[in-house]
Amino acid sequence: MQRIVVLTGAGISAESGIRTFRDSGGLWESYRIEEVATPQAWTSNPLLVLDFYNQRRKQIIAAQPNEGHKALVELEQKFEVKVITQNIDDLHERAGSADVLHLHGEIMKSRSSADPTLVYQLSGDSILQGEKCERGSQLRPHIVWFGEEVPMMEVAIELTRCADILMVIGTSLAVYPAAGLLHYAERAKRKFLIDPAAELPPSIHDFEIIRQPAGTGVPQVVKQLLSNE
Repeated sequence: MQRIVVLTGAGISAESGIRTFRDSGGLWESYRIEEVATPQAWTSNPLLVLDFYNQRRKQIIAAQPNEGHKALVELEQKFEVKVITQNIDDLHERAGSADVLHLHGEIMKSRSSADPTLVYQLSGDSILQGEKCERGSQLRPHIVWFGEEVPMMEVAIELTRCADILMVIGTSLAVYPAAGLLHYAERAKRKFLIDPAAELPPSIHDFEIIRQPAGTGVPQVVKQLLSNE
């Protein structure tokens, strides 16, 4: 069975109504990165950081998977599908994707601020100040903040190296190290970039570019791949 590796970014979630960070009207226009998404922010004002992610979590819970998310699930009928997402929402899982790797963490989980191996599934929409892990440490969002290492990056690199087909969806390819995954897909026989503003780095040329939103572009590519099997 051929392996399809899918790298998704904020564009696929934006079609479900989840505001992106980088686009006009995105979240960073309301908050400074340094205030809510760095280890320094957590140290200086944990209440603001918790509130920021509690607001985002409520928005994500209210959102629904879109046609792009759903189309990827259809590929599992005939392919081994590995989704690598830069997104912290759970829309891929809720759409039915069986194998999802979150590079930047998962907003529906919390973890110990002292021991990163202590991770918990949230039952509600908020992490409150004073909520602690079993070791007595304040719980924080299970998110990779700016300035922190991306612990799942090596796993993502190995998955990409083994791809027969690579799909890149809804990403500006401006966020590293995730954008660097494209350089590890030498084995892939077909590569797709699906994004309305798709632009490849100068060093990469072997992609089929579909300049459409994920909700229309992904079903189009999925239909093509399934019909070729």
